[in-house]
Amino acid sequence: MRSPQLSLLGLFPRDLDREDRLGEADVAIDVEPHPSFPGIYWAVLEDGTKRLSTRNLALGKNVYGERLIKFKGVEYRVWDPFRSKLAAAILKGLETIPIQPNHKVLYLGAASGTTASHVSDIVGEKGHVYCVEFAARSIRDLLNNVCVFRPNMSPILADARIPEGYSSLVEKVEGIYCDIAQPEQAKVLADNADLFLVKGGWSMLAVKAQSIDVTKEPTEVYRREALVLKVRGFKVKETVPLEPYDKAHVMIVSQYF
Repeated sequence: MRSPQLSLLGLFPRDLDREDRLGEADVAIDVEPHPSFPGIYWAVLEDGTKRLSTRNLALGKNVYGERLIKFKGVEYRVWDPFRSKLAAAILKGLETIPIQPNHKVLYLGAASGTTASHVSDIVGEKGHVYCVEFAARSIRDLLNNVCVFRPNMSPILADARIPEGYSSLVEKVEGIYCDIAQPEQAKVLADNADLFLVKGGWSMLAVKAQSIDVTKEPTEVYRREALVLKVRGFKVKETVPLEPYDKAHVMIVSQYF
């Protein structure tokens, strides 16, 4: 099931210079587990600020220039909500994160791995993240800069609108995270759920209103996407707006029945 990582190693050359650049971790004053979400932490930095973070599965490596910190011998990555919609949703009061340690997650629209790498940290060594991305340049960056250092991630160069095309590469998953700049975002998620999501599994859909219909008010777009999920067998649990981190975006969390 995890062959995509191996098959792509020969397709794109590895960035050896980047592999030689190890991030230097600063020291945090305190790090505590998030009270509600396993695998996510609150880090208190030297200036007194409190930042979301995840335990770094690839020691010494950062992904998008994020700060590395150490506390009691453990390395963490500071999680930037302006670069990650999942982090933004947590800071905006999200109550349910259906991405847990040891889970298998299908990530649609993984791009170069900013949020997907934090998901990798959360699910840990016994979990797995199947990363579907359509853009060749993004999948190259994802492979060379992220997946090669994280055995629990499989990059898959494919179109998320055609899940049958990678059905032999992905096993059943407990969660789907969807962040794609496409019309019919909810339909794409639901089509993938029909093939890969276990009954009772969860989805997180980052809805980008302007990618769906620029002529409609964002609230109308969100309502329509939520309705698609309901018709396709999901129960919508919460909808969280992501401003000021992302304009005209919401995160919809749903359970699949």
